[in-house]
Amino acid sequence: MGDRLGRPSSGKRRLRDLLYKSDNRTCADCGAPDPKWASANIGVFICLKCCGVHRSLGTHVSKVLSVALDDWSDDEVEAMVEVGGNSSANSIYEAFIPEGITKPGPNSSHEERMKFIRSKYELQEFLKPSLRIAQASSGKGSLRLASSRKFMDNFLGSHSQKAEGMVEYIGLVKIKVRRGKNLAVRDMLSSDPYVVLALGPQTARTQVITSNLNPVWDEELMLSVPMDFGPVKVKVFDHDTFSADDIMGEAEIDIQPLITSAMAFGNAEMFADMQIGKWLKSHDNALIEDSIINIVGGKVKQAVQLKLQNVESGELDLEVEWLPLDQ
Repeated sequence: MGDRLGRPSSGKRRLRDLLYKSDNRTCADCGAPDPKWASANIGVFICLKCCGVHRSLGTHVSKVLSVALDDWSDDEVEAMVEVGGNSSANSIYEAFIPEGITKPGPNSSHEERMKFIRSKYELQEFLKPSLRIAQASSGKGSLRLASSRKFMDNFLGSHSQKAEGMVEYIGLVKIKVRRGKNLAVRDMLSSDPYVVLALGPQTARTQVITSNLNPVWDEELMLSVPMDFGPVKVKVFDHDTFSADDIMGEAEIDIQPLITSAMAFGNAEMFADMQIGKWLKSHDNALIEDSIINIVGGKVKQAVQLKLQNVESGELDLEVEWLPLDQ
């Protein structure tokens, strides 16, 4: 995974970039800081103490590798990247921790770690039942987790439907563009802002609000989410009548935490209002603060506050809601 001069290969760099994301800076199982190990087939970063428990489960459940010392195949790196790290994996594997079960901490005993980690990954006791992976024919409870892609395919498969052409859609996101704050001046003293959202080739836009640096839109825009989705790209423009519209900043919304959390819980109407996930603020995104994912009135919603990028000033307040295709 390196060249003759000892420089890390692109695969190793991708792995380290993933590790340096804020939600991967603590162990997925006990929260200990600075994990240096990973389960390549589950897609989580773990500490040395939890690493020992993972090894005891066998490679058919968890294939443990050192981030720095072991050689990683391209497929193993790709599997880690596809899962997205600890938050995404935990939103699945810890979706239903029963009352009375406590997640271990950095100073927990080996026995406490063993009981929790075995329940979490080998027995899959905290998953939604319909998402539990088929048992191997040996009857020993081994998981068919050859790669994270197989797990995610199983996770998403029952929710996907064909659309026109060759595109498969798994649902929709409804994004309510609430307001802008302290937007940049692009005319003499003010601007005429509007917002454009894009997901792949799809776009949707708000109305133009004239001469306002703190506009209130409160408009709901819809985008279809394909199987292979990326972030929702957000751009703010100043409308000009006689020339090209000027850009007033941009940002991205990572919708993976929202979708992963929503699918892990299934029919949100069956649950009381509660928090089910979180998109964490980091240097890699434009969040002003952590974005909490909640079930509210039987709907999965997420409040998002973004600091616009590549501009002198400006913020956006939005609300994102997940709509499964069968709703």
